[in-house]
Amino acid sequence: MQFKDYYETLGVARDASADDIKHAYRRLARKFHPDLNKEPEAEARFKEVGEAYEVLKDPEKRAAYDDVGKRWQAGDEQPPPGWDSGYEFRGGEEAFGGAGGFGAGDHSDFFEALFGRRGRQARSQPPPRAQDHHAKVTIDLADAYRGASRGIRLQMPTLDAQGHVVLGERTLDVTIPPGVREGQHLRLAGQGGPGFDGAPAGDLYLEINFRPHPRFRVDGRDVYLDLPVAPWEAALGATVEAPLPDGSVQLTVPAGSTQGRKLRLKGKGIPGKTPGDLYVVLQIAMPPAANDAQRQAWQALARAHAGFDPRADLGGT
Repeated sequence: MQFKDYYETLGVARDASADDIKHAYRRLARKFHPDLNKEPEAEARFKEVGEAYEVLKDPEKRAAYDDVGKRWQAGDEQPPPGWDSGYEFRGGEEAFGGAGGFGAGDHSDFFEALFGRRGRQARSQPPPRAQDHHAKVTIDLADAYRGASRGIRLQMPTLDAQGHVVLGERTLDVTIPPGVREGQHLRLAGQGGPGFDGAPAGDLYLEINFRPHPRFRVDGRDVYLDLPVAPWEAALGATVEAPLPDGSVQLTVPAGSTQGRKLRLKGKGIPGKTPGDLYVVLQIAMPPAANDAQRQAWQALARAHAGFDPRADLGGT
């Protein structure tokens, strides 16, 4: 994922005023509006300019974006760990409408990773009650299996005594229920915006994101594991130990297995009313031929399978 330099997109300095940002947006929006500019790249540039303005015009989003930018600048190959989690914004799980006619799918992956798919500007009508808040948090895959109690640190843009936007912090003790899915929202009642005139406080919606795992991949409630096996285990069959996000299992590798074969462990995915499955994808690991004994073993295998042609299915050239 690439870092988006919204200041560069609008052609303004990083300390630009709100008026400077507005004027730059209006100028570029007119220049690239698809109704006025028929160049092939005009519509894409118009969307880029709109996304940049949506972030930089909003003090909350701008403060969070600037904080990320201190740690992850354009040109960095990898984002810093947890770059897109822990920022709290006004607006919860209610319907959102994007500024400038933006809708679902109009924002970049960078925008939606940082602000969430529901991180767009709330509609302008006054809220009927205290405002809900939204934050994206990252948990371990094992927490989705077992459940957990975690202290979650959130940063929310607030105004200091001089009227400047700064990132304030708070820590919440959160119970992660077993079976939570990536993208699911956990509602924390009364942890959103304050109520007025005796009204109850709003709610806080935590959007769940899984921390990347070195072994497991997640698709909905299903989990995938690439499992290395030796050639003889694949050819002859074997019982091997396979890790799970919450333990391990003795797995039977059928004789005659080939590279990429999927073995399904029913119900071993993320728990739920209908639990997901865990798919073990076999990866045949080749042992080395680093000394005379190992080379002789490979040569003996080649003689035993003298008629085997791994490229027979390719046909002639």
